[in-house]
Amino acid sequence: MKRNSTRRLTLSALLVAVMLILGYIESFLPVGGVPGIKIGLSNSVLLLAVYWLGIPTAFLLMAAKVLLSGLLFAGVSGMMYALAGGLLSMIVMSALYKVRGFSPVVIGMAGAVFHNVGQVGLAMIILQTDKLVYYMAVLMLIGLATGFTTGTVAKLLMNRLPEELKP
Repeated sequence: MKRNSTRRLTLSALLVAVMLILGYIESFLPVGGVPGIKIGLSNSVLLLAVYWLGIPTAFLLMAAKVLLSGLLFAGVSGMMYALAGGLLSMIVMSALYKVRGFSPVVIGMAGAVFHNVGQVGLAMIILQTDKLVYYMAVLMLIGLATGFTTGTVAKLLMNRLPEELKP
């Protein structure tokens, strides 16, 4: 029993570290010339956490990533937007995961779209404008593409990583 909890903790720490590294690297990669767009590769890691460690642990890992990346790179405002997007994304991905039958690719696409919805929704509240809804439409389309990518990466990793890594 203790060995399993140590493996879960170690894997959780490793996944958070990988999410932070991927998030940092992505900050240097422009995507499509649209401000604020990222591929969201750390979402692939979060999808692994949903499947391998369960929804409650995945929520904790998302929160750890938001907190640490905010402290290291983005500041408080960046943390707020990441948390809004991350929470909404995790809620939707968790709901789809529980339904069973949805592939990691579909779950990744939904997660990406709702991450954008959460962030733009918070911006609309803070800026007290509904004009950002047009930007949200663009981000939702881009989210489908980036979510397809991250979901595909997660699915490939789930099938190819050695069994020793899985809890």
